[in-house]
Amino acid sequence: MNPWIQLACLWVLAALMMSLGWLWQRPRANAGIVDVLWASGVGGAAVFLAVFGDGAAWPRATLAVLGGLWGARLAAHLWTRVRGEPEDGRYQNLRAHWNGNQFKFFLFFQFQAFLIVLFALPFLAVARNPGGFSPWVLAAILIWLISVIGESIADRQLARFRTNPANHGRTCRDGLWRYSRHPNYFFEWTHWFAYVCLALGSPIAWLAWSGPAVMYVFLRWISGIPYTETQALRSRGEDYRAYQRSTSMLFPWIPKRIEP
Repeated sequence: MNPWIQLACLWVLAALMMSLGWLWQRPRANAGIVDVLWASGVGGAAVFLAVFGDGAAWPRATLAVLGGLWGARLAAHLWTRVRGEPEDGRYQNLRAHWNGNQFKFFLFFQFQAFLIVLFALPFLAVARNPGGFSPWVLAAILIWLISVIGESIADRQLARFRTNPANHGRTCRDGLWRYSRHPNYFFEWTHWFAYVCLALGSPIAWLAWSGPAVMYVFLRWISGIPYTETQALRSRGEDYRAYQRSTSMLFPWIPKRIEP
């Protein structure tokens, strides 16, 4: 199948899925479902492009397994939060800012469908790789394992902290959160380098670099850290400001000692 046709089909499927997600959130007033669908859509895109790609079996099979499992794990984690907690503060602020305008929410959901296609570009490069098994496949698996395990540990540490009522209004500094304010985002970003490794040898291998590049831009300046930290400052105030002064924003590092 022509790669452009593959991307067009993927966009149609993503748009349909996001439309259903928009309908789901209307009576529930919980737009957090969009994050679950985005993770599911990107993971599904890896499997879709692996199946219909014209590259060798090894990179395509590895892509399907790694991308599919990554998406499934992240979607399951996010669904647990969406199902069991009130709407995320980011979306509550959007709802207030838009006065609950559902047309704007619909456009927002459709933008996420476009992002699924954008983040699927590295998968397209991998799916066209004609090379067989190589050390780069092992490197991709190793990067994937370190990243997904690291993100899972960070997610569990934060979830455990949040379930303790005594921590209400306080900032998590447990485990990995002592060394980075967003260790989950850090490992999410490094995970995309696995597909750079898998794409080496592809005629469009350069396209795989769009994964870590675009993800870093979104996490650092658009939808990740800025929104998360704004909400944290709103809910935790001075405690989070102290955390900002002592702890690296994204890349794990030894925390600074802040004089009282």
